[in-house]
Amino acid sequence: MSLQRAGRAWRGLPVALRDLPLGALLAAAAFVPALRGHGTELGDLPTRAFDALAALAVGAEGLSLVLRRRWPAVSLALVTGGFALDQLRGYHSPAGTALPLALISAGSHLGRYRRTAVVLLSAAYPPLAVALTRLGSGSETPTGFATFYLVLVAAWGVGAWLRSTRAAEAGRREAVAAEVRAAERARIARELHDVVTHHVTAMVIQAEAARYLTADPGRLERSLTAVSDTGRLAIADLRHLLDLLHPDHGTGPAAGPEPRTPVVGRIGTLVEQTRRAGQPVEFTEQGTPPAPAGSADLVVHRVVQESLTNALKYAHGSRTSVRIRYGGEGITVEVSTDGTGTRAAVAAGGGRGLAGLRERVGVLGGEFSAGPEPDGGFTVRAHLPAGAAS
Repeated sequence: MSLQRAGRAWRGLPVALRDLPLGALLAAAAFVPALRGHGTELGDLPTRAFDALAALAVGAEGLSLVLRRRWPAVSLALVTGGFALDQLRGYHSPAGTALPLALISAGSHLGRYRRTAVVLLSAAYPPLAVALTRLGSGSETPTGFATFYLVLVAAWGVGAWLRSTRAAEAGRREAVAAEVRAAERARIARELHDVVTHHVTAMVIQAEAARYLTADPGRLERSLTAVSDTGRLAIADLRHLLDLLHPDHGTGPAAGPEPRTPVVGRIGTLVEQTRRAGQPVEFTEQGTPPAPAGSADLVVHRVVQESLTNALKYAHGSRTSVRIRYGGEGITVEVSTDGTGTRAAVAAGGGRGLAGLRERVGVLGGEFSAGPEPDGGFTVRAHLPAGAAS
């Protein structure tokens, strides 16, 4: 655990501090007597003892790596200048190793003026090669200079490859995030459709029926009470949906003790609500309901809710049956109407409800069907296999 905490603390440091040890190590290595004169030798100049300019060259080469990720262009310019001074003066310091490292970092992290940097560095290399040839013994061949240049090009290429790999990974993560957002929007749309359509349909039908009950105050009172109760259920479901969208919603000091999870399995409440809207509903359960099954319970609830909503909208007054069977093979839900009623005066939906149910059931590995019967009725069936809770 201590190593993990140390790792997190290290990653939390500014990037310049994390790059400091490497630069300091290269700079310090240049002053180790046993390593002097054993660095990069370009141009075959005789090795010279360190002086004040050597300290400047070593500092520019090694310590400039501190900036290699924060300001890669500045780091590359300083390291290149230090390397040129190192070679022209013949120090041949181990700190010259910083040049390919700076090229890799620039190729990986430099965002703007990449081509300009490549052109400037390539243009500066021939004059350096000419100056080294004139100052040296002339034993360094053009092939040697060309080979060293190709090594530097390869270092830049490694950095460019790292940059492209990082960009591809970022694009992949963004694509996955976009898919997740789209799936979440679709899920929210389904929840809104299920909640709003069912409750509002019941309220509209109950309010329409109340017009004709003015001569019977008792029945009118019951009808208006049903409208009020249905509205409260709609508000409770919408509040739960807001909790899903905003986890902090309703949790402040003024929030009431409302549960943060939906009351799934309220099939009896749905049936009673539909009956009060004027739809004769027969409800039967077979078998023993399992322990609360999470997603499966919610899907069963939504299947019954959407089916009863469609019965109210498209077969108002038709005899409707809701049958739920619990068994070892899973849960089976069947909601049927016989088509003997009349169409309710409610605007038809766009078919989103049944498509959403099919998707919900499919996610849990179940089977779903919905369609008309030969007698003019309509049946919705859903089967959720055992173990579909998760």
